[in-house]
Amino acid sequence: MTAVDDRRMTEYFESFEAPEGVKVELLRGEIVMMAGPDVVHNLIVLFVQRQVPVGRWYPLQTQDVDIPAESSEPQPDLVVLPAEAAPESGRLVPASALAMVVEVVSKTSKLRDYVTKRSIYAAGGIPTYLIIDPFQAKCVVLTEPFGAGEEADYRTERTSKFGEPVPLDVLGLTLDTAEFGTLP
Repeated sequence: MTAVDDRRMTEYFESFEAPEGVKVELLRGEIVMMAGPDVVHNLIVLFVQRQVPVGRWYPLQTQDVDIPAESSEPQPDLVVLPAEAAPESGRLVPASALAMVVEVVSKTSKLRDYVTKRSIYAAGGIPTYLIIDPFQAKCVVLTEPFGAGEEADYRTERTSKFGEPVPLDVLGLTLDTAEFGTLP
């Protein structure tokens, strides 16, 4: 896509009105729509959010992220940013302000979460990407982003099963996953 095409797509995306209950994201110039999440999904996000110490960190749901070099405005299930880096207002938070993004895998998001968003978040320089997979009962912590575009990735990948502690060094905490539910 050219810069003009990217700008037009972004303008169209920002004016697009999704049906109620539908989540919409701009991923590498494509508008992606998905149904609302399962209760298990929402509870996992809640359990993670409750473990992030508010005051030092702001864990935010339904927050759009600006990754300009990627023509992407993903909406992770949870973003975590230092309290002092939080913008005063606005729909988009710059990727550079984030410490971590969290995606909980759904039936229709597996490829996006494990592949597309992995490279988008790495290209945006987001230090930690946590993938929580209730179908496989595991957490994947990705750190040390490098590269650009679709070739961007994370150098370090650590996998833990549900019930095992998950170290989140970027936040200085260990995530308790004992309450995370699973899906068939």
